[in-house]
Amino acid sequence: MSRCALRTKIALAWCLFVMPATASAEAPLLNETVSSWLQDEMPALLESYRWLHMHPELSFREQQTAAFLAKSWRAAGLTVTEEVGGHGLVGLLENGPGPTLMLRCDLDALPVTEETSLPYASTLKATSAEGTETGVMHACGHDLHMTNLLATLQFLASHRELWTGTLMAVGQPAEERGSGAKAMLEDGLFTRFPRPDYAVALHCSSDKPTGQVGLHAGYAMANVDSVDIVVRGRGGHGSQPQNTIDPVVQAAFLVVSLQTIVSREISPLAPAVVTVGSIHGGTKHNIIGDRCTLQLTVRSYSDDVRKRLLTSIRRKAEAVAQEFDAPAPAITISEGTPSLQNDEALTMQLRRVFQKTLGVENVTNDDPWMAGEDFSRYGREGVPIVMYWLGTLSQERLAAYQAEGTTPPALHSAHFFPDAEQALHTGVLTMTAAALELLGR
Repeated sequence: MSRCALRTKIALAWCLFVMPATASAEAPLLNETVSSWLQDEMPALLESYRWLHMHPELSFREQQTAAFLAKSWRAAGLTVTEEVGGHGLVGLLENGPGPTLMLRCDLDALPVTEETSLPYASTLKATSAEGTETGVMHACGHDLHMTNLLATLQFLASHRELWTGTLMAVGQPAEERGSGAKAMLEDGLFTRFPRPDYAVALHCSSDKPTGQVGLHAGYAMANVDSVDIVVRGRGGHGSQPQNTIDPVVQAAFLVVSLQTIVSREISPLAPAVVTVGSIHGGTKHNIIGDRCTLQLTVRSYSDDVRKRLLTSIRRKAEAVAQEFDAPAPAITISEGTPSLQNDEALTMQLRRVFQKTLGVENVTNDDPWMAGEDFSRYGREGVPIVMYWLGTLSQERLAAYQAEGTTPPALHSAHFFPDAEQALHTGVLTMTAAALELLGR
């Protein structure tokens, strides 16, 4: 078949795909086209994936990663701007009149020493933000996110007859710090470049089988805030507590008091979490110190609940200090990431597209998750957004874990890795289908 005839067949297939009356019958034609293209391109894509996996970089240090993607995007035909909000990338491909669709991937890795035993495992080390040496690993699947977006861009760039509009690719730094989206927006992401009509991203799932994706309309991920509290006292000898103000006892009272915020101040119908993840005070058995430090993670969905949680934490910390006649505590709130709210209409639209692409049984309605994702910030700017979950573990691996009576390694685990080829097949199918739905002729 000639190239012209093949592309005419593809265009006809997609026209039929987006028509409700015949889409379920004709979707396999588009799947066959993308799958055939992937079969030819998969060796090169896996080579890119393995390079990215072997060269992870911590947040705001993604220089090599950004350069690799910039070169790859330019080779696909995009106009690329580098160093947006740090090492962020923006790639544009204009293809006639129509809407602007933003597709986003994240660039950064985690301070985790890899323990997967893969032949392409990361062996890199770096100095963390805290000043300690650590291994570096793509333990959250960002290497797969980047490769998936690269493949989608390559397919769309080489099949421009199937869509019209502007494709906007965003490679975002520092997602793991919750700061990269904010940095890119402050550097003019939606003013220096076209403001998108839609924004779509995917995220690896550590327990969903390959061949499946999941979505959730509305709140899908949480507000995440970090709170540091320094409880202050007056130090002295452990044998003379009457001459001291014990910060460790204060901290103990505060930990218990904090647990009543969710149980007694927040509606049972509104999800919320207050966790004291770290507490440090004192130096020796018989010394009462002058301070104790607590580190909290605070999570919610709605802005009202978020505000109530943070206000209550401050009130309770100050009240404990007053009870002990101690100096006021130092309270610092940082690393805030707003909750991710998938646009309901866009989510339902893409759910139908994914069901046509993968089959109804392979598109799940997932529960919300209390983790954070700064993809949310693009939605807060008024852009309809959808983030969906991509299955990354083969049925064989899942069956093996089940037979062992263990659960699969979670995201951020030193043992997590996706079955990349199978996951990429589903990821590219779905992201391409989403793009052609929103930019289709």
